[in-house]
Amino acid sequence: MQSSHSLLGSFLRSAAVVVIAGMPMSHAVAEEPIPLAAFFSHPEIGAARLSPSGKYLALTVPGQDGRLALAVVDSGLSKPPVVVAADRRVDIKSFQWVNDDWLVYDLIDLQMGGGDQRFGSGLASVRREGGAARMLINPSWGTPSETGSRIASSGLNWRHRLLDVPLSGGNEVIVGEQHLDNVGELVSVTPKRVDVATGRVTATVLGYPTYATEWIFDHEGEARVAASWRDGAVEMFWHPKGAGEWRSLVHAPFSQLSWGPVAVDASDTLYVTTRTAESTSVLTRFDLKSGAPEAQPIASAPGFDFSGDVLLSASGKVVGVRLETDAETSIWFDPHRKALQQLADQRFPGRINRISCGNCDGEFALVRSYSDRAPGDYWIYHEKTGDWLPVGSVRPAIDPRRMATLDLHRIKARDGEDLPVWVTTPQQKADGPRPAVVLVHGGPWLRGTRWEWDAAAQFLASRGYVVIEPEFRGSRGYGFDHFRKGWKNWGTTMQDDVADAARWAASKGLVDPKRICIAGGSYGGYATLMGAIRYPDLYRCGVAYVAVTDPRLLFANTWQNDYNREMREFSTPLLLGDPVKDAELLKAAAPVERAGEIRIPILMAVGQEDRRVPIEHGTRMRAAMRASGHEPEWIVYEDEGHGWLKAENRIDFWKRVEVFLAKQLR
Repeated sequence: MQSSHSLLGSFLRSAAVVVIAGMPMSHAVAEEPIPLAAFFSHPEIGAARLSPSGKYLALTVPGQDGRLALAVVDSGLSKPPVVVAADRRVDIKSFQWVNDDWLVYDLIDLQMGGGDQRFGSGLASVRREGGAARMLINPSWGTPSETGSRIASSGLNWRHRLLDVPLSGGNEVIVGEQHLDNVGELVSVTPKRVDVATGRVTATVLGYPTYATEWIFDHEGEARVAASWRDGAVEMFWHPKGAGEWRSLVHAPFSQLSWGPVAVDASDTLYVTTRTAESTSVLTRFDLKSGAPEAQPIASAPGFDFSGDVLLSASGKVVGVRLETDAETSIWFDPHRKALQQLADQRFPGRINRISCGNCDGEFALVRSYSDRAPGDYWIYHEKTGDWLPVGSVRPAIDPRRMATLDLHRIKARDGEDLPVWVTTPQQKADGPRPAVVLVHGGPWLRGTRWEWDAAAQFLASRGYVVIEPEFRGSRGYGFDHFRKGWKNWGTTMQDDVADAARWAASKGLVDPKRICIAGGSYGGYATLMGAIRYPDLYRCGVAYVAVTDPRLLFANTWQNDYNREMREFSTPLLLGDPVKDAELLKAAAPVERAGEIRIPILMAVGQEDRRVPIEHGTRMRAAMRASGHEPEWIVYEDEGHGWLKAENRIDFWKRVEVFLAKQLR
């Protein structure tokens, strides 16, 4: 059997950190603190994918100068991988197989900060064996000749992006040209077909709806659904296969839209998510005759909104559904894939085992096996021999046995509303209740946590902290009612939910009520600062990074703010508050207006080039806290945007957090 060491060893920076999936580590190593870099460095394997036939495996691995390269190997792992795309100046960001002979990939510079990254990451194609590389979309930082790349260019400008890779094969992919108005706002997206071998570009949609910016394609790459967002309303359009006019299915304010498109199969069935009487969404079919979703669901997850994918074969047949409850699960309608899933679950019990097998009539299947304690291992299953071939680990320096457990609890908030709360509990023994960090997710209008390994939560747990992550009202994924009850409630009931989660954990003896810190980024940073204001006796300290400190600044129409017109004028006024009608509400919800009420130690970190939450949020808050005599600890990452893209900055930040928490929660 080929080991993951021999497969990837020539690409890894240090063979000493390679751990074959399932191989135990020595007890001597287990007694040492897990290094920060194990959590926050870039993964050893960014992604791995089988070719459509299943005969070949492509994966991103460390290449020259630590850059992520794209490599290909036969699925039997009989020979070392061959690097087919690599550059000392940039990293492979993501990739997809087009067919068994061609791949496409885009680029990113992981040695630059997020603020230095340009908007267009380009798109290149390369043959499976290497060679014939072609830049299909030039990156925004220049043409291949300007960057010194030995790669042919088709000349498409950086305002294009990849939209779809047809499942049916062929040499074409679908890209979209983004049309902007005179102030840089997105107006529409025009799909085009691009031949990955020649760079030839052809039109793919004629007579498409005005202002369409979102598209759904069938397995052959034909546009079937278009969505137009305009003046706070959404219009969905349907196009019959082959010919005919685009038909409007619905036109409504986005807040009133009760269904959304997911996929189209070969039988011309449109699959959508729609809300039930219980407010959660389910997957169902759309009845084109009546113009409404069918009442009978195909897939549902009680207590959760449907979130996932309709899985199609190369011929466009539905073979399964992948969805999330607390964790991801796959429901297979295809007997072969169902049998493979059962084999994987037997081989790796207690884990999520995501299988893929190309067209699933070959010899091999790829399995990514992961859990709350395991970042993930890749395996090849050889169907003819029954052998499991280890490809490698996403983070080989992480020993799952030393990681914390993650559990979802459904509790009641003070007013009786349902409140999902995630708790990460360290493995190491404790003499009494542990100190805790309440980690508040950003967004805030999204789902925060799912049952999988998370670097921040696991790092904090490795240092002895229980991590509490509340899905406060306003969070997505737990029903429309839960989401709706967060509208215009920044700093009020949303903040109360965070405090209720912390107090619940203390009441259950899970944490020491006298040693709780609150932390988070973006909206989570806002909640940290407002938590210090609203609940000064609950939290001992706070860590706020890229934090919103004045919600009113989110409406600023400047080049420093990347909120588009739809967000500024329609969605944000509805969800957060109207800057004119709700002026007093927004003022009361601004931590910068109440900085004098903060009495606990605060660590603040900002990105100099942040365009989602510009640095003005941080500098004004720092000045206000300094004026009140409680200046925060302050960090500026000059080359970063809304978060830390560079591994060295992530490591530096979390080291500072580690020192800060140890001092405040000792």
